[in-house]
Amino acid sequence: MGILDFLSGQFIDVIHWTDDTRDTLVWRFEREGHEIKYGAKLTVREGQAAVFVHEGQLADVFTPGLYLLETNNMPIMTTLQHWDHGFRSPFKSEIYFVNTTRFTDLKWGTKNPVMLRDPEFGPTRIRAFGTYSVRVTDPARFMTEIVGTDGEFTTDEITYQIRNIIVQESSRVMAGSGIPVLDMAANTADMGKLIAAKVSTVLADYGMTMPEFYIENISLPPAVEAALDKRTSMGLAGDLGKFTQYSAAEAMTEAARNPAGGGMAAGLGAGMGMAMGNQMARGGYASGPWGPAPHPEAAPPAAQPAPPPPPPVEHVWHVAKSGETSGPYSKADMGRMAREGSLTRETFVWTPGQDGWMQAEDVQELAQLFTILPPPPPPGA
Repeated sequence: MGILDFLSGQFIDVIHWTDDTRDTLVWRFEREGHEIKYGAKLTVREGQAAVFVHEGQLADVFTPGLYLLETNNMPIMTTLQHWDHGFRSPFKSEIYFVNTTRFTDLKWGTKNPVMLRDPEFGPTRIRAFGTYSVRVTDPARFMTEIVGTDGEFTTDEITYQIRNIIVQESSRVMAGSGIPVLDMAANTADMGKLIAAKVSTVLADYGMTMPEFYIENISLPPAVEAALDKRTSMGLAGDLGKFTQYSAAEAMTEAARNPAGGGMAAGLGAGMGMAMGNQMARGGYASGPWGPAPHPEAAPPAAQPAPPPPPPVEHVWHVAKSGETSGPYSKADMGRMAREGSLTRETFVWTPGQDGWMQAEDVQELAQLFTILPPPPPPGA
């Protein structure tokens, strides 16, 4: 065996790629001058494909396995160029490893709201976001359509374009589905499959597919969500009449706790202001902080009619019986209860501003209700 045969047997090329990243789609095997020795060993692991590019032309695609780069297993390379010396001299080619595994947990979302016509709410807008996965299914097409001569191609270089396709197709599917917005959450799985099929049709031109697509959330604009929450609260309130009475009682109770700052104080202040303005208009104030007194020869201003006094505030009452309270009741309600016998002199009552519970006969305003009726007969009569 000659020295050249010995050297050619010792310096065997081993071409392989082990990926320690999570985002690399294509990696070019670097060799100075792109010289690949005849008889080199090519190792293509599971989840990979090796693409040979010779003099700018895609020559071969190798699936997972171990290959010796010789003429008998490179028929396409043989037809491209006949090498001298029995194909034993190094040839210049580029080898690209393509990752064919799934790339998962990629994010997508609608940058702008999607306009649709909801059967219940009418024209409205929604937003959606989620995750998806992609994989390369046709390495040759992916190289020619997307990668070109990029020595290291990552997912970041194509996910922006994929997101644009997803937003376009998802907007079209959601707007044309006719599913009410409130029912979309129950149909996200079916909608996701439909969107993935539409997107995969477009990605097929890139040599890719989308095996998984998930819709994590579909949301309405904040104003619509606030209106929906209010509508839900109204439904939970039940009888709106009772809810209104309850709200009014709560407001009066709160006013009684803060007598200096309630609506009565505000009304009193407004009345005082109006009375003071009328007195100033009639010239009733002498020179002082309110301004100079009217000139003695000046004609007296026309008399202004005094404003009517504010209507009296009607008290409402709460009744305590058997450890439970009820109300509020107006005075007319209390009179009716007194006639029916459900309100007696010994019944405990309370009204905002009253210091604790008192018996009805001890409250001057309610004691009048019992003077209309004759008192109970004396014992032994």
